[in-house]
Amino acid sequence: MATTPIWTRPISVDLLAGIHHDTAVDRLGIEFLAVGDDFIRARVPVDGRTRQPYGLLHGGVSVVLAETLGSCGAAYSCPPGHRAVGLDINANHLRGATEGWVTGTTRPVHIGRTTQVWQIDLVDDAGRPTCVSRITMAILAPRG
Repeated sequence: MATTPIWTRPISVDLLAGIHHDTAVDRLGIEFLAVGDDFIRARVPVDGRTRQPYGLLHGGVSVVLAETLGSCGAAYSCPPGHRAVGLDINANHLRGATEGWVTGTTRPVHIGRTTQVWQIDLVDDAGRPTCVSRITMAILAPRG
């Protein structure tokens, strides 16, 4: 079943990668993979930049990936001239990852006039869930 795109301005993997140059996203090796009509997908490597001392992907890195995806979703689906800023994020860590990549996909749960809620599901290379996260975003009207 085809869906209507939710994006209110141009969005692509290249645009998302470009706005994150020389940021934490860039430093952690996060790569944008796909943009669909109602989702964004990116991945983070499990390596020396992103592991905690027990050899697992650091939980905070999972949250960085989740917040990046949800924030991008909100920013590119809010009305023109509006800004999206984070209000709350939660994450449930379900399984550790010690190697490879962790891939996250975000989709909207709610796109409202003043708030948005985005679900982010992270999986390992075998497709097993590693983390589920939800972010609430405030949508701010243009300053005037």
